Amino acid sequence: MSKIFFTDLDGTLLTKEKKVSPVTMDALKKFTGAGNHFAINTGRSLESAMAAQRDNDLFFPGSFLVAYNGSQIYDCDNKRDVYRTGVPFEMIPDIFSLAKEYGVHCHTYTDENIITPYEDEELTYYRRVIKTPYIVTDDICSALTDVPCKIIGIELHDRDKCDRFKAAVEEYAGDRLTLLYSNPYYLEIFNSEAGKGSAVVRLADHLGIPHESTIAAGDEENDISMIKAAGLGIGMINGTDEVKKAADIITETDNNNDGLAKILLNNL
Repeated sequence: MSKIFFTDLDGTLLTKEKKVSPVTMDALKKFTGAGNHFAINTGRSLESAMAAQRDNDLFFPGSFLVAYNGSQIYDCDNKRDVYRTGVPFEMIPDIFSLAKEYGVHCHTYTDENIITPYEDEELTYYRRVIKTPYIVTDDICSALTDVPCKIIGIELHDRDKCDRFKAAVEEYAGDRLTLLYSNPYYLEIFNSEAGKGSAVVRLADHLGIPHESTIAAGDEENDISMIKAAGLGIGMINGTDEVKKAADIITETDNNNDGLAKILLNNL
């Protein structure tokens, strides 16, 4: 019976140089070569996940890209979506209005571009790693071609301010949206039907892989749902305390020192 390995990118699969090390790559080749599936499961956009895949030559048969915290699941072999959802159009102006009120940068995405009301410090910081081109417009909805898979809030200097914005959006949205941090600066906002954990269940069901044959690894708050959903949940030793508490196993070394390699080789 095939297994499937879901992995976060930053702080998990990738080193601080945003690369997959040779030792970890060798483990991935052996894992997939044994007939198992590989899935990047990231908060990044699909375009950015594809860029990481290209940059690191992560092309294995039976691979999938899970983008926007589970809002989009893409079949790499067949080049089509398995699943897609998004933030309802009618909620977008209100969320961006709250972001302006609380002084928090927000942007969203099309398949090709970041859509943002401001070209500011936060956008510059975000694009150090995420090279997706951007469009600046006051009318966010007019630039969208479909419901956006997620919105991100970014605050580099005042976490309390971002927490207040988070609370305001949660009060407004109720249970329709999920809000959580993917790192200390980035607040992810997405449809509550999504989530990295939901993607583990959806994709395993799609492939006919039983729950106990799913493996997931991560380091941040937005990874907790997939770590809990998987048959084997891996917390990175460099991850948050909450991630480690949720995990079945913790890596012996961090993302810069092949933390995943040994576990993958033990689960062929």
